[in-house]
Amino acid sequence: MRKRVMIYAYTNFNLGDDLFIKILCERYPETNFILYAPNEYKYSLERLENVSVCPSDNFFIRLFNFGMRILKVNFSLRKLIARKSDAIVHIGGSIFIQKGPWNGIPRDKQNFANKPYYVLGANFGPFHDQEYYKDHYELFKQYTDVCFRDSYSYELFKDLSNIRLADDIVFQLNKLQPVKVEKKIIISIIKPSFRKELSGYDEIYYQRIKDIAVYFVEKGYQVTLMSFCEKEGDQEAVEEILQLIPDDTKNNVNKYFYRFNLEEALDVIGSSSFVIATRFHAMILGWVYNKPVFPIAYSKKMNHVMKDLSYKGSYIDLKEINNLRPADVYESMNTNYVNISDQAKDAENHFKKLDEYLLNSNA
Repeated sequence: MRKRVMIYAYTNFNLGDDLFIKILCERYPETNFILYAPNEYKYSLERLENVSVCPSDNFFIRLFNFGMRILKVNFSLRKLIARKSDAIVHIGGSIFIQKGPWNGIPRDKQNFANKPYYVLGANFGPFHDQEYYKDHYELFKQYTDVCFRDSYSYELFKDLSNIRLADDIVFQLNKLQPVKVEKKIIISIIKPSFRKELSGYDEIYYQRIKDIAVYFVEKGYQVTLMSFCEKEGDQEAVEEILQLIPDDTKNNVNKYFYRFNLEEALDVIGSSSFVIATRFHAMILGWVYNKPVFPIAYSKKMNHVMKDLSYKGSYIDLKEINNLRPADVYESMNTNYVNISDQAKDAENHFKKLDEYLLNSNA
C-alpha cells in the first residue's frame, strides 16, 4: 500500500525551498505526498503527479483555522492532515532560527501527530538564548530522524542518536540536462533589510551591485539580476538596483523573477558563465552547474557551508560589501570553481532513514 506523507516546508515561493520539495517528491514516486501551501503551488508542482496541494489560502480553510484560534482550540487543518498521514517530513534550510524573545517551542514545530517525523536539510540557528537551544535539544529527541546540512549544527546535537549530517540536499541535482552557456552573469539579489540584522545595508548593497553590473557590461557581458523569493523582498530589490543603472547600460542588464517555473529558473543559472550569489542556493546551484561563484555571505549558514567544503576561493560578507571592488569579483571568475562530486553523493544521505521507511515499506 502506498504511504501517505505530509510535507512540512517553507511555502513562500522561494526557489531553494521549492527545490527541496521537488527533489523529495521525485525520489519517492510511489509515495503520495500532501503539501499544505498556497493554492498557486499547484502550478509550481504540476509536473509532480504524486503530490497534492491543500490550499492554505482557501477562504473556508482560513476561516476554520481562525475560528479554532478564537476558541483557543489546539487544532488546525494542518494537524488534521498530519493525523491522516503515515509520516511527516519537515524539509527546509533555515527552519530553526530564533527570531525574537524565546517563549518555548511553537506548536507547529512539535510532532503533533505522534507519527514518524523526519527533519531533512536544515541548519540550526542563529540563536541567542540557551533556552532556545535546550528546548530544541529536548524536541529533537522526539523525532525519528534529524539530518543537518552543516557541521556547526550537527556539533550542537551530535550526542543524540538520531542526529545526522549530510551536504545540502540541492547538491544532488547533478543529473541536469546540459544547456548552452552564454556570455552572461547571474547576480542573485536580496533585500538586506528584510532581515533585522541587516537593516541599514540596503543602500550600500544596491550601490555595489550596480557597480558590479556596470563593470561586467563594460567587459562585454549580459547581466541578469535574479530574484529567488518575491515575498522576502528580492523582486523589490532588483527594481531598486535597476533604477541605479545608467541609461547607456540598461539594455544589457536584465531581470528574472522566480515564481512558478523551477525548470526555467534552473536553466537561467545553468546557461550563465558566472554566478554572484547573495542567495544561499544561488551559491549551491552555481557549483552544481560547475560555474565559478562569488558568494556574498548574508548569513553564517553560507560561511558554515563554505568551511565544510574547504572553500579556497574569494568571497565577502555582506556587512563588508563597502570594501568590495568590482575588479576583484571579475578576477574571481578564474579561481572560484568548486568540485562538488563528493557533495553530490553525500547529499543523498539526507534520505537514508526515510529510504528505509518508504522504499522498504513500498517494495
